[in-house]
Amino acid sequence: MVVSRLLDPALLTTATGEQWLVDRAVKGDEEAFRTLYETYYNKTFAICKGILLNSEEAEDIVQEVFLLAHKNLRRFDRRAKFSTWLFRIAVNRSIQESRKSKYKAQTYTLTDEVTDTVAGPEEPSTVDPAIESAMSRLHEADRAVLTLFYWDELSLEDIGATLGCSSNAAKTRLFRARERFREAYEGALS
Repeated sequence: MVVSRLLDPALLTTATGEQWLVDRAVKGDEEAFRTLYETYYNKTFAICKGILLNSEEAEDIVQEVFLLAHKNLRRFDRRAKFSTWLFRIAVNRSIQESRKSKYKAQTYTLTDEVTDTVAGPEEPSTVDPAIESAMSRLHEADRAVLTLFYWDELSLEDIGATLGCSSNAAKTRLFRARERFREAYEGALS
């Protein structure tokens, strides 16, 4: 009964289902945590890659994010959504890694081939080189808010919760990130 309920995809479409899995994982149910991992791996990877602009680094950080989440699951505030908490860990950890590796003079592309061990390989997308260049010129906080909004399609409320600010502040950050992206993009075109 437990396994069939864990694997029901409709279960995670509700906050109650997500909460049920978190409660089971806190009690030591590894299958429940594996279900959370499989459910949120792709979005967590997209967040990390959007900030780091490198698939290999993003894969490493995603593993760290899930290890941190597993280790600190008992401290998770049940009033929040698990996904928001997890994405906040992903954003913070990615920004930390980006700052650590800033001294590296490497350029990464957004079209690195992605091998997804959970859901199978994804088709690499073709991204305009000017977009890649513009994204690489942005501060990691700007890349984070743009990634959360455009790639992960989170609402401003969820972005605010993920970044630890109000939805109005998230809206302002998104507006400013768009402006800086536009300037970087136009610079890349000329």
